[in-house]
Amino acid sequence: MSKKKQNKAFDPDNLVPTKQEIVEFCDRVLEKWNKNPKENAQNIVAMNAVKMGVIWTDENSLKSIWSEILNWAFTLLYKNAIAQTKEENVDWSQIMGKIKRLEEFSNKS
Repeated sequence: MSKKKQNKAFDPDNLVPTKQEIVEFCDRVLEKWNKNPKENAQNIVAMNAVKMGVIWTDENSLKSIWSEILNWAFTLLYKNAIAQTKEENVDWSQIMGKIKRLEEFSNKS
């Protein structure tokens, strides 16, 4: 894999799964939950509904939806990591917080 392709593969903005990958994910989760169907009955019904929604949705809409979901998840993970390190008084968290504020400021400009 070329360096450019490799970098793109790990870019969060480009990590949007395909329709097939989402369906396969749903199937893996269903397989796991079906090992204990009584305990997971509601989850199984809900995941089947998610899977049907994915199957019925066009690829471009799925890309848009999952791009938003992943961006939201990465933002939550980032904020959580910063909050945890601030609690632990880790120096780099203060630096990352400053970088984030600079990014936000430059995006507003």
